[in-house]
Amino acid sequence: MSLELVLITGMAGSGKSVALRALEDAGYFCVDNLPPELLLQFVQLEESHARRRVAIAMDVRSANALPQVPEQLDELVQRGIAVRPLFLDATTDTLVRRFSETRRRHPLSRPDVDGDEHRALVEAIELEREMLAELRQRAHVVDTSVLRAAQLQEYVKSLLAAPLAQLTLVFQSFSYKRGIPVDADYVFDVRMLPNPHYEPELRDLTGMDLPVIEYLRQHEEVEDMFADISAFLDHWLPALARNHRSYVTVAIGCTGGQHRSVYLVERLAAAFGENWTTLTRHREVGGRG
Repeated sequence: MSLELVLITGMAGSGKSVALRALEDAGYFCVDNLPPELLLQFVQLEESHARRRVAIAMDVRSANALPQVPEQLDELVQRGIAVRPLFLDATTDTLVRRFSETRRRHPLSRPDVDGDEHRALVEAIELEREMLAELRQRAHVVDTSVLRAAQLQEYVKSLLAAPLAQLTLVFQSFSYKRGIPVDADYVFDVRMLPNPHYEPELRDLTGMDLPVIEYLRQHEEVEDMFADISAFLDHWLPALARNHRSYVTVAIGCTGGQHRSVYLVERLAAAFGENWTTLTRHREVGGRG
């Protein structure tokens, strides 16, 4: 059995330390802020120790050496290492708020000539995005903008429990009122469908509850939407798999992220779970999915 390497990169303030703790709890040997220059030697050392699961976090604190990481990952894959890159991201507004609340300095921050700390922080975050763009493109992106620490830990563990050798479909429900997830590969808007929110007896339920399921199933528009999304995915998933994609995130959004999107996510995951590895996430339904 070859060594499995999880490489966690991402934006400062996006939750990399939280994700690393989740992997440590799951039995991974974890190292934070490993200099990229030591990656190949470190993996070789861990192989000699007969370790099977290792997780490493890297970020812009190693800015000068980051450009060599993609080539190193290619070399590790050629050596038979099972590499799983994860990139943690969040909206700029979220990152600004987190830095403001903790009063931490951004790794790329510098004194601003105008004394405008907010502008300086935003500029540092946008520079960081540019520097990490290639690593983001090669990784599975996790949007932590509205995730609590416990939710992020649970999601990271569920991602890595999925088989590495095949494509994993992540179906995610969300509310447009809280923004489109930045980690979505495909986004489907279902706000035009009949809304259970306007039925008093259904308002406090979710798309996982039987009364809501029965209500939505009786509407032809809902069936049409399910069929259209299914047809799109049926057509393109084989091509994505041939392109060696490890994860594909399909986000379904409605107004509140509680009824229609949740129902469709559950139904799509059940349907595609017959032939693909599937995971579900319900961003706005805390503790329910």
